[in-house]
Amino acid sequence: MRLEIITPDKSLFKGEAKLVSVPGVDGSMGFLDNHAPLITVLKAGDIKVTMADGKVENFAVKGGVVEVMKNTVLVLAE
Repeated sequence: MRLEIITPDKSLFKGEAKLVSVPGVDGSMGFLDNHAPLITVLKAGDIKVTMADGKVENFAVKGGVVEVMKNTVLVLAE
């Protein structure tokens, strides 16, 4: 799936991911290919991105919004 993590200052990540885990206000959530459409609010925490090769990257955020639609995850982070 395609992933973009954007802050007001810069783009933190843009590329392909196998699994994306985010700190939702109601608990941690994970997204895989073909996830149902969703928009939700994020709390402070780490976004964990697992690449196709198994490599894992973490991005710290203070909050924000995530939208999942058509194999695209868009994170607008603080």
